[in-house]
Amino acid sequence: MRAKLFLVLLVLVFTATANAQESSSAAESVDKLRAQLLDVHAKEEELRARAQQLDESLKPENIERSLAGIGSTKPEELRETRRRQLTIERNGVQAQLKLLEISRQRLETAITNAEALAYQQSARPEYQMMVLNSPRSYLWLMFGGGSAAALALAGGVLLYRRRIRLR
Repeated sequence: MRAKLFLVLLVLVFTATANAQESSSAAESVDKLRAQLLDVHAKEEELRARAQQLDESLKPENIERSLAGIGSTKPEELRETRRRQLTIERNGVQAQLKLLEISRQRLETAITNAEALAYQQSARPEYQMMVLNSPRSYLWLMFGGGSAAALALAGGVLLYRRRIRLR
């Protein structure tokens, strides 16, 4: 009788463990998405600083200063070449910033959705989470429920036999 009770408890523990793992996976995905969002923010800050440096370098007096040690018969062409190089680099940085902004917006949306899913999973009753989350969990529930019913039936039969013997 104790062995059967132990088996029933063992099945219940395994199903509860499966549910805890499924609900923690939603919380883990929220944490991973937040870490990715922090990385995007850091990259955005680096690119903004670089864009500000390039804007400063594009000022005519700074271009003049950067070419001061270079002697040339055509300084206008050197200044124009330097300006073009800095403009191309600034445009590339601005394009990267736009991509990071889109990525950041997508991550923020994904975090909102993952938080909602984690909340829904935490608000559901345990048995409902098992049934709705995966077919494998549903099979475990059916197997566990069937096993519990079989154990209860076997216990009832044993009690019935003992009562008959005692009479």
